[in-house]
Amino acid sequence: MEREVPYIKGYTVFNVEQIKGLPEIYYAKAVPTLDSIARIDHVEAFFASLGATVRHGGNRAYYAKELDYVQMPPLEAFLDAESYYGTLAHELTHWTKHEQRLNRDFGRKRWGDEGYANEELVAELGSAFVCADLELHQEACKENAAYIATWLEVLKNDNRAIFAAAAHAQRAADYVNQKAAAAQVLQTCAA
Repeated sequence: MEREVPYIKGYTVFNVEQIKGLPEIYYAKAVPTLDSIARIDHVEAFFASLGATVRHGGNRAYYAKELDYVQMPPLEAFLDAESYYGTLAHELTHWTKHEQRLNRDFGRKRWGDEGYANEELVAELGSAFVCADLELHQEACKENAAYIATWLEVLKNDNRAIFAAAAHAQRAADYVNQKAAAAQVLQTCAA
């Protein structure tokens, strides 16, 4: 009787800048497919197509699960549009945890506990995945640093936590990408 047994295998990986003598093609920098104005227009349309309730005001960004909305400070409160949309992608990754969407629950009881840290790690990875898909460059900010201590605690307690978090984050990114693509198909058919 044959059966599949999954396993993890390690590989040594190098950054291209660490290797001498490669053909020039490996050193080429990625060129954005859209200019910055068209890219931001595309990003705005992408997030609008999700149908999430996004409220603006105040000075904090968060997802309110009980009332199912994302709260965002106004765009002007951010350093630039990419910072705003990176934060929005983070909060919309939280939005995917709702029981009517991906139904993700890490058993959070209070701010800063392990469930909170797991969800924040998923949201940060999900934001990175979505922003990469949208060709948005994310800068590290003070909020990232504040979460690192809680992430480290989770990772210290479970050496596989990063894999679970990345899997949840990928499901969240896939969910928003599929929802946006479906909305675009509907819009195209209606036109």
